[in-house]
Amino acid sequence: MNIAVVMGGYSDESVISIRSGQLILNNLDRTKYTPFEVHILPEGWNVIENGNKYAINKADFSFEKNGAKITFGAAVNTIHGTPGEDGHMQSYWELIGLPYTGCGFYQSALTFNKRDTLSVLDKFGIPKAKSIYLSKGDSITAEDIVATLGLPFMVKPNQSGSSLGVSKVNAIEDFDKALDFAFAEDSDILIESYLKGTEVSVGVLNYKGQTTVLGLTEIVSHNDFFDYEAKYQGKSDEITPARLDTATEQKVRETASKAYEALGMTGFSRTDFIVMDGVPHFIEINTNPGLSPASIFPQQAQHAGIAFTDLLDNEITLALSRKVLWRK
Repeated sequence: MNIAVVMGGYSDESVISIRSGQLILNNLDRTKYTPFEVHILPEGWNVIENGNKYAINKADFSFEKNGAKITFGAAVNTIHGTPGEDGHMQSYWELIGLPYTGCGFYQSALTFNKRDTLSVLDKFGIPKAKSIYLSKGDSITAEDIVATLGLPFMVKPNQSGSSLGVSKVNAIEDFDKALDFAFAEDSDILIESYLKGTEVSVGVLNYKGQTTVLGLTEIVSHNDFFDYEAKYQGKSDEITPARLDTATEQKVRETASKAYEALGMTGFSRTDFIVMDGVPHFIEINTNPGLSPASIFPQQAQHAGIAFTDLLDNEITLALSRKVLWRK
């Protein structure tokens, strides 16, 4: 089966996505699949092969090589950010009938929106930080924020990943700079109370038909919080398994599974929590987690003793089974 390994995207996360795509290309079972490297970038949609580019036909996501039309049996989606993590590509693939990995278009759009995700999970009693939602042009003062959330607090773009545009505000005079930094990424932002505790990142997926917690990784940032530099430039320690007592670990596992199922997820995910006083507080969920060799999800797979090849095969099987449901 021809498999499109789709990477890139239209955001600053495209570089990270292309690293993730390389790990997938290197781990797909070549006895079952013929993988093709597909870049979705602002300058075009192309298959990359031996230094050559072949344009994707957007009518059916095929391409032409040496006069022959080549089609795909499924797409393995590893785009971080828009348009592959916000529902756009998923909607397109469903319209043309191409199976794809990961969650559906609605779940993608929902989980890419931090405010809406928190609103849904609130109905399921999952603990989270106190928050204030702002749109560009809204009027609010740092004093208003501090009166509601206290100091310090976090300022985040509502729709962004890889900690882009995220700041920790320790003093009122830092507020305006944090606003500008977040609004540079999105016209809507989320301001949250600071949770002081142990940060853990939890890989969850549908594996062989069951919601499965792949593992727990403790994040120890060398910076003030787990920012872009800490994530991708070695400024953090990632400890798998997380150093939690048995009861707390079980609570994190249960909460991560509950969030995954409450949001109607399928496929790979990485959910971040801050464990404070033994209680896991939900931070965010990533539906296309980083899959470079240094990323957390592959580390957890290795610790769990599950071959990454098997996880990818499981993802493609799920994608194909979803197409059967479309036909019904």
